[in-house]
Amino acid sequence: MGRHSAPGYHSFRNVIVIGGIFGILIWGSGFLIQAITSLKLTHELVYQPSPQLLSNIAKPSTNRLVGDKIPLNFSSAREGIFTPEYTELQWIKEPNSISNDKGTYVVKEHLLVDGTEDIYDTLYSIKSIVDSDYEYLLFNGSSFYYNGIEYDIEQLTASPDLTKAFIKTNSTHNYRHSTYSLYWLLDVNQHTISPIKSVDDKFGAILWSPTSNHLAFVLDNNLYIKDVNSGDIKQVTTDGSDQIFYGRPDWVYEEEVFASDKTMWWSPTGDKLSFTRMDDTEVPKFTIPYYVQEGYEDYPKLLELKYPKAGYPNAPVDVGVYDLTTEEFKMMDLKSDSISDKLVTQVFWASTSDLMVRISTRASDLLEYYLLDTKTHDYKLIRTETMENGWFEVAFDTFFIPKNEKVGLKHDGYIDTVVVDGYNHLAYFSPPSNPEGVLLTKGQWEIEDGQVSFDYTDNEVYFISTMKSPVERHVHSVNLLDALNGELPQIKNITDTSKEGYYRGSFSSGSRYLLLTYRGPSIPYQQLIDLRTSKTVKTLETNSKLTKTISKYDIPKVEHKVISIGKDDNGDDIIVNAVETFPLNFNPKMKYPVLFYVYGGPGSQTVTKTFKVDFSAIVAAELNAIVVTVDGRGTGFNTHNKQGAHFKYTVRNQLGHYEPIDQISAAKIWAQKSYVDAERIAIWGWSYGGFMTLKTLETDDDHIFKYGMSVAPVTKWKFYDSIYTERYMRTPAENPEGYEIASISNMTNFHNVTRFLMMHGSGDDNVHFQNSLKLIDDFNLDSIENFDFMVYPDSDHSIVYHNGNHVIYHRLLKWLRKAFNNEYL
Repeated sequence: MGRHSAPGYHSFRNVIVIGGIFGILIWGSGFLIQAITSLKLTHELVYQPSPQLLSNIAKPSTNRLVGDKIPLNFSSAREGIFTPEYTELQWIKEPNSISNDKGTYVVKEHLLVDGTEDIYDTLYSIKSIVDSDYEYLLFNGSSFYYNGIEYDIEQLTASPDLTKAFIKTNSTHNYRHSTYSLYWLLDVNQHTISPIKSVDDKFGAILWSPTSNHLAFVLDNNLYIKDVNSGDIKQVTTDGSDQIFYGRPDWVYEEEVFASDKTMWWSPTGDKLSFTRMDDTEVPKFTIPYYVQEGYEDYPKLLELKYPKAGYPNAPVDVGVYDLTTEEFKMMDLKSDSISDKLVTQVFWASTSDLMVRISTRASDLLEYYLLDTKTHDYKLIRTETMENGWFEVAFDTFFIPKNEKVGLKHDGYIDTVVVDGYNHLAYFSPPSNPEGVLLTKGQWEIEDGQVSFDYTDNEVYFISTMKSPVERHVHSVNLLDALNGELPQIKNITDTSKEGYYRGSFSSGSRYLLLTYRGPSIPYQQLIDLRTSKTVKTLETNSKLTKTISKYDIPKVEHKVISIGKDDNGDDIIVNAVETFPLNFNPKMKYPVLFYVYGGPGSQTVTKTFKVDFSAIVAAELNAIVVTVDGRGTGFNTHNKQGAHFKYTVRNQLGHYEPIDQISAAKIWAQKSYVDAERIAIWGWSYGGFMTLKTLETDDDHIFKYGMSVAPVTKWKFYDSIYTERYMRTPAENPEGYEIASISNMTNFHNVTRFLMMHGSGDDNVHFQNSLKLIDDFNLDSIENFDFMVYPDSDHSIVYHNGNHVIYHRLLKWLRKAFNNEYL
């Protein structure tokens, strides 16, 4: 499901939109298995609209030209013409970046070749914000030749001193964040490219040292270090295997903890490398058959995946340190008096020689911080954090701040995320052995994980938060010295909070400069900002092409709302964020069908003021329908409610109880609106949203939702991975009743759904195909036949294999069109 969301991801083109007698029809890349049902009046409520209503019931759009604008349509959206362009920078951390931040960065640019209209050169250039004349070419081209073979460049990462770079080619997909790839060393001055090890070796991960002298990489799950000056390669570990992982995570740690392909970290001075060792020996295997892979025409290809389901063993994780000076290799076997079965959730350098390791219980309700002295190899418990009725999410805002007596910092320290009254805030700890942090932020709002930086010259801490609005994000700063003087620092606004905005940020190595990305609600843009002068140095992206395109199309209008959907168990109002997408040429005197789009995973957020022309917009335009999204209880960043953070934590130990109640309550509100046809209300979702769709249909005693579409759903939480599931549900042994409630197990209300659709990729390594098959078996046992089922052979959780992504959205739209045309009655 990923660190801050539920199972996985999916895309609509490039727009994230963060599921008797049988006839089998081969359609596109999937099998549609349609259950041919007999009419059972006791099970199906047949809706026959009265003649008086037929005249004002909205029908699907004909997509005709309205005035001088083209109505938004599926085919144009699939071309990606509504997808914003974003420029990616690699900020360079030079040895003096902390004290003299020149804003040096590497940018990939595509420039038209002279005299052509559609032929581009690919340039990797080094630039400086301080010196506009400082610019030189790192590499020109999108490919290179080696021994007569052409290799396409997928990624180029410069060394901190800009004299070298590693190049990534020939990637083979592994898990969500990881690949196996060929890596090459580019010598900028010599204009040469050579294999980092050999032309046949595919690495699992690679990382520059801060001194630019060494590369750490993982090959065959062993750790290696290359001296790029001498060319010497040192193999640090030797027992790596398909069970033992060094320097990279196994499946569940990659998916649910580190969200990265690497678990290795250089010390600030580059003389030591820390890394994890994961032992998957006791982790059970899950076998996934692949049916349509090249070279496996007669028998399926079988993947044996080490996948710990809820309650099953996780990989024991230890932390190791390699000293380049002494060539000493030491594993640190952390033992806790309070946590017997630990998760290692973060490793970071808290000084040049001290390593901080954060561990937690499997239930994520207890955190312990250990400080490791890499010189003596001793360690001690420094901090303990507990969460009685909630959980700790995995956060990566922690970073090292070296001492600097010139600006008032007498000791090394670090900034970390702490939970204050249920909300994530920032605190400063100095020296690293000090368990008492100084609060930098506080309030009924949250900082955005991974969006924190520090200016080492003026002690400004920059962060992005929901302080202005839970559906917006703005950039702010506080001064660290104010906090050290015993005051809660005054917060400064970097972005204009008088206007709506959803911003992301990427800070230069010394945090003087900011790559500010405005993501909505209007057309996105990107600017380079000098934070000391608050001036825009350069505009990198205006998305002028998108602006012109949008002006030609009639796009559905959206309205953000804050609504009350009822009372909680304490009798307080449940206030939620919602967004409503209206059909083109909306007429309040007409009766429109309504589709609820739901995700709803713990701590997630779907309602934000970002720019997007997504599947909801397509449904509104093409099907002449209203689309509603409501972030109910269990989701994150809600600041409207009297109970505060309890809004999120109320789902603890009982996923699937409150969330569908909130969707049903919201649907009842919309059903009462004068412009809504209450007999044509549907719900759909993917991943956790697929689970929510089914759980809502199961819970819907009043038959508010007539239709549902569920993609890649979890149907029983005992089938999902241990780290994500136990964070919210504990283990099945500890919480058997909660797991029963959370499962899709009560078949009663499914009989009364007019019709519903399920879709799943057979090669889903995240939410296993097993989930859908088990539920279909339950449906068969209870004679439930009013559903359709489509399989996408060998597709993973994103359903993109063999044109799957195009087919699935086309099929969702076509199926929903039939539903809203009353063809399933």
